[in-house]
Amino acid sequence: MALPHILSSSPSSTSLSPSFKPKPPLSPSFASSNLRRCKLASSFRCSSSSFPEKHHNANPPKPDDVVELPLFPLPLVLFPGAILPLQIFEFRYRIMMHTLLESDLRFGVVYSDAVSGSAAEVGCVGEVVKHERLVDDRFFLICKGQERFRVTNLVRTKPYLVGEVTWLEDRPSGEENLDALAGEVEVLMKEVIRLSNRLNGKAEKEVQDLRRNQFPTPFSFFVGSTFEGAPREQQALLELEDTAARLKRERETLRNTLNYLTAASAVKDVFPSSS
Repeated sequence: MALPHILSSSPSSTSLSPSFKPKPPLSPSFASSNLRRCKLASSFRCSSSSFPEKHHNANPPKPDDVVELPLFPLPLVLFPGAILPLQIFEFRYRIMMHTLLESDLRFGVVYSDAVSGSAAEVGCVGEVVKHERLVDDRFFLICKGQERFRVTNLVRTKPYLVGEVTWLEDRPSGEENLDALAGEVEVLMKEVIRLSNRLNGKAEKEVQDLRRNQFPTPFSFFVGSTFEGAPREQQALLELEDTAARLKRERETLRNTLNYLTAASAVKDVFPSSS
């Protein structure tokens, strides 16, 4: 089945994925904005709320399982473990929500390029953990990223997309010490956040533990979720099926960003009035 303008034609990659070349630096504000977003997500998780809350209790999917999944194209990339607030107002997705609220509360988030209108084949399940139905039949949701998937076929396109998907898992890595690699990435992230705060006129407080005892794979997803403003790079990271490769790519991006911020900080010191 051809999937023009919805999914790329090649099942092994997407047209949105950049080639593996040295990356340009990220926006200087990406780290601090992500920390604010994480604090906001934590407040949703910890606060008392009138939202009904349900959790999916099905058995974890196996990589060779093929299932049908409602698909929601969005101009962003959702990673496993990330928190995503959404407001549902379009009619077809309100229909989808009514269906989901009677089933397992899970749908697929796929990155949709705003320019080309095409959507990626690899996405991430969003599970609705809190929801509020508004008076005009809109919905406010808090979703959490779960498993990654690859769309293999579209079952239908109306009233909303439904696709057949298979599940993605990272393959065993040949890297001897993933913990050391994750440690390098964390150190670079802390330095990027420090310099980003400095350039934005914020206090240069020491950044606390970012990894929070996460294993390398979920930590690599967390790092990717902080690369706001670079959705194509995020999509490439989401598609990788090797934790070491993902961490190395993130390390390269963070190094490039750190070099940029260091240069910008030096210019600010020499020409403070120009900042």
